[in-house]
Amino acid sequence: MSSLDLAMDEAPLSRFHTKSVITAGMGFFTDAYDLFIIGVATTLITPLWHLSSSETGLVNSITLISAFLGAFIFGRLSDVLGRKKIYGLEALLMVIGALASAFAPNFAFLIVCRFVLGIGVGGDYPMSATLMTEFSNRKNRGKLVGLVFAMQGLGTVAGYIAGLTLLSAHVSTDLTWRILLGLGALPAASVLLMRRRMPESKRYSEKVLGKGSKAATDIESYSDGIVNLKADQKDSRVGPTGYMKLREFLSNPKYLLLLLGTAGTWFVFDYAYYGNSVSAPLILKSVLGKQGASVLTEALALQLIIFSIAALPGYYLATHFMDRIGHRRLQWIGFIGMGTAFLLIGVIPNVTTMITPFLILFGISYFFAEFGPNTTTFVLSSEVYPTRARATGNGISAGVAKIGAFIGVYLFPIIKTDLGITGALKLSFGMAVIGLLLTLLIPEPAQKSLESISSTEIVEAAEQVIKGTSFVSEQS
Repeated sequence: MSSLDLAMDEAPLSRFHTKSVITAGMGFFTDAYDLFIIGVATTLITPLWHLSSSETGLVNSITLISAFLGAFIFGRLSDVLGRKKIYGLEALLMVIGALASAFAPNFAFLIVCRFVLGIGVGGDYPMSATLMTEFSNRKNRGKLVGLVFAMQGLGTVAGYIAGLTLLSAHVSTDLTWRILLGLGALPAASVLLMRRRMPESKRYSEKVLGKGSKAATDIESYSDGIVNLKADQKDSRVGPTGYMKLREFLSNPKYLLLLLGTAGTWFVFDYAYYGNSVSAPLILKSVLGKQGASVLTEALALQLIIFSIAALPGYYLATHFMDRIGHRRLQWIGFIGMGTAFLLIGVIPNVTTMITPFLILFGISYFFAEFGPNTTTFVLSSEVYPTRARATGNGISAGVAKIGAFIGVYLFPIIKTDLGITGALKLSFGMAVIGLLLTLLIPEPAQKSLESISSTEIVEAAEQVIKGTSFVSEQS
């Protein structure tokens, strides 16, 4: 480990970290707003444009498919070209996609706009996660990276509030969905300049480019001297190694096994989470058993209450405790909690006709999603890969996850029609069980230096699965 690594790992929390969290986090505020508000927008658009169920499903999910491309492309470019050179471009795509969506004259145009938006959304995952991970200290890395992702919760709440405000004000249906989609451009636009001014990752500069001294100076300038590295810490003795070739990364069995863990857990989680969340208005309308225009407002209000009471605290409790609990262990806890809630909804007779019990169980599933895999899949995927391929591994994992989200969003209405809400949530329970098992493939990185998360630990994690080691005996 170089002296620069040690200095960054042991640096106390400062305004530099806060500034970085806000700059990176506003992208996730935008991501959440754009991804979850579309469920409300399509409920309004469908009768106006006479969309079929497949067309509605495509509008809801097309952003998630293009997010797969964005995550892989931006993740790879970040390792090849550097973090700083392309950071902010993904936010620009989000601004363009959101604004253009608001002026869509027809179905085809809207699909194209949402596709462009998804490229930016997907690109934001590896870019923001990687930079925040590499700027963080060892002791608080989970907290800092988790806080970036927790902005998703605020973005989701903002979307619900915007929808309720416009619906309650009786704004015309056509204008309401356009305003809702267009508002997604504002938070991304607010941090464009801040992102372009962020310094290059010190770890990337030192290990890939061999320019640790330049990186240290840039960080001091960006932080207005708050992060003041000593002269001897600026002298990097680490020679440049260059980025890891994609073939080298994908042909290494250890990294493929790790990808199965990070991408696999994220895939099954996003299948369940996005399928349930984007279709939440549909679920709640079904549980309420009502028809008519006012039911959407009532369902949206219930969703806001559930999310604010159950999900939002989950995000911030996760960031507060994850470095003490352990990142991998918290993921286990979350999968067990949300999976149990899904199973109970699926097996308790007539629970979907009893509003209060259903809302309690639905809320519990939301809490453990945030106090667990929704936060930890993001954090873990940014920690466990080497600097030379960190954004690549993170980008592939995030991209695969968005395929899971696409499948969940697209298929949920179909599965609900065939199997009912209980059947759809039983399937989500199965996904949680798979996620619990795949988590065994990931080493525990909490409180460890990024450089000390070795390939040996990856192999040991895999051996636990082979030997059938219980997660109960896992040592943090």
